[in-house]
Amino acid sequence: MPPRSWLFVPGDSEKKLSKAPETGAHAIIVDLEDAVAPAAKAAARDVARGWLEARRAADPGNADTRQARWLRINAIDTGLWREDLAAIMAGAPDGIVLPKTEGPDQVRLVSTELDALEQRHGLAPGSTRLLPLVSETASAALTIPAYAGQSLPRLAGLTWGAEDLSAVLGATRKRDDAGRWTDTFRFVRAQTLLAAHALEIWPVDTLHADFRDEAGLRTAAETARADGFAGMLAIHPAQVPVINAAFAPTDAELAHARAIVDAFAANPGAGTLQIDGRMIDQPHLKQARQLLGIA
Repeated sequence: MPPRSWLFVPGDSEKKLSKAPETGAHAIIVDLEDAVAPAAKAAARDVARGWLEARRAADPGNADTRQARWLRINAIDTGLWREDLAAIMAGAPDGIVLPKTEGPDQVRLVSTELDALEQRHGLAPGSTRLLPLVSETASAALTIPAYAGQSLPRLAGLTWGAEDLSAVLGATRKRDDAGRWTDTFRFVRAQTLLAAHALEIWPVDTLHADFRDEAGLRTAAETARADGFAGMLAIHPAQVPVINAAFAPTDAELAHARAIVDAFAANPGAGTLQIDGRMIDQPHLKQARQLLGIA
């Protein structure tokens, strides 16, 4: 099941990390990048590794059935990312979030580094997945279509960010007066969604920056799910239950999905069927099976 909620937690805060398992987030992203001041990077690596090792000992189950443990390293152009990986891989994170990713070649670069580190720490080859943030610079955003059709075995999903891109562009707004993304951000978001689906990996929508705006978050999360995203980033624990609820299938949706699956099971040779006055075909069957699998 794809994680619905991805909660960032500062990598240098033992207090916040200690509370992370109780947040209900499906995935925790221990943040070594934006949440940590330059002078605190080295200490944050130690804290992050210690937390990962402690969680691994306390809850060693499969990432599909427990809270997933991810880590956001520093961007490639900072020169800090190799030190981040070298310091934390002993903690066996489920995946790495790559900020400011400038295309598939950077994903391959990090993948190669992970090959060696997994071998060094006795981890299963390819077990550390990757989730790149693909839009935080203008040049990065222009590479989004390049992911489609690439062979990137570690790639678990794609996500995007509006805050860094806004700063790079010097944009004075990201949404219009009605609360909708403006053209540039809507374009980036759509490209991320399409590329992820083309690769059959998780499309993860960006965060809702105002963590006090519960109504706005609920609208954003419900819209994201309706548009085809599998989950959403979060920056505060209070956002987690709203996101989880928005991405959870309703009882009515599940009942309809079961009806579609049952109807095709009873008519295995049918190409199309009628259910509740609507014509249902193979794409509907695929969608129904996906929904029941997520549930």
